[in-house]
Amino acid sequence: MPIINRIAEFQADMTAWRRDLHAYPETAFEEHRTSDFVAGKLEGFGIAVHRGLAGTGVVGTLKGSAPGSRAIALRADMDALHILEENGFAHKSRNQGKMHACGHDGHTTMLLGAARYLAETRNFAGTVHFIFQPAEENEGGGRVMVADGLFEKFPVDSVFGMHNWPHLPPGQFGVRTGPMMASYDIFEITVIGKGSHGAMPHHGIDPLLTGAHIVTALQSIVSRNVAPLDAAVVSVTQFHGGDAWNVIPESCVIRGTCRSFEPRIQDSIEPAIRRIAEGVCQSFGATMMLRYERRYPPTINTAVETDFASGVAEQVVGAERVDRNYSQTMGSEDFAFMLQAKPGCYIFLGGGTAEKGGVLHNAHYDFNDETLPIGASYWARLVETAMPRSA
Repeated sequence: MPIINRIAEFQADMTAWRRDLHAYPETAFEEHRTSDFVAGKLEGFGIAVHRGLAGTGVVGTLKGSAPGSRAIALRADMDALHILEENGFAHKSRNQGKMHACGHDGHTTMLLGAARYLAETRNFAGTVHFIFQPAEENEGGGRVMVADGLFEKFPVDSVFGMHNWPHLPPGQFGVRTGPMMASYDIFEITVIGKGSHGAMPHHGIDPLLTGAHIVTALQSIVSRNVAPLDAAVVSVTQFHGGDAWNVIPESCVIRGTCRSFEPRIQDSIEPAIRRIAEGVCQSFGATMMLRYERRYPPTINTAVETDFASGVAEQVVGAERVDRNYSQTMGSEDFAFMLQAKPGCYIFLGGGTAEKGGVLHNAHYDFNDETLPIGASYWARLVETAMPRSA
């Protein structure tokens, strides 16, 4: 693969960085050691560093060796997940109950590798901002960075993101124009009944029975309320209620997530959940409260930037290893907030670990270090191609 030779020369350094980050994972808005690590590396490369956006966010700014009016941003996420790691290798998590099970340690490392190379060569005309974002998992650090004035402080023409993808072979890229990843909404239904003795259910109103019917009825939203050619997911992921063998509790709580690619579908799901939950509760004599939050919008790639990013990926790995019409995923990404603010593209880089069980958010997952120079080369070529010195 035609990765950049200089980047290949410090692959061992990148591997060491990545494994260090993996050993000390930090979750949303608590990435203090990670933030220090990133800022220290950037400063060592001679890159100007700004800290504090979204608390632990870091932005590095580098100007090319020739003047230029263009500016682009490259973004990597830094946070880990609340997962107890079950790997046995030396760089296993040392922070109990926290783990880099989504490869953000690799994302951070690849962007640091590109920053090191670009700081050495500065073979571009313009400005590149390296965005290291906290709290991608669930808590919307991308939204917070934008709200904190990310693009006012660091104006750019476009913004680019990348995620490792275990289901693609190593070194292959997958991307598409338009919706790439789904929106991310959450819901919480509190069913309120009347507690009673487990042996005398006729004296109460059973919230667990009511809740079980709600769970079943929610499955009709996608199967009977969303057009067959549209895509949506409504998944119940939690059911909490009761704490004694012989007591029917007063209430129970049902939680879950909803995903879609189109705002019109997203707009239809919340009222459907409310209608179903209220109707079921009424039929059983119970009441309910609904909390519904829209966490992340769909991740939507703009056409010009996606075509450009695809071409750069082809420079690095060859056209035959870039799928420009890769399948959408119902996973979600808060990079979507940056794409709402600026045109850009989010691309998948194959890791090839899925065949061995290494899938995202799994306690046995580990980033494929062999792909580090590929991702770093993609980032570097993106900057050099977007802002060539000859322009």
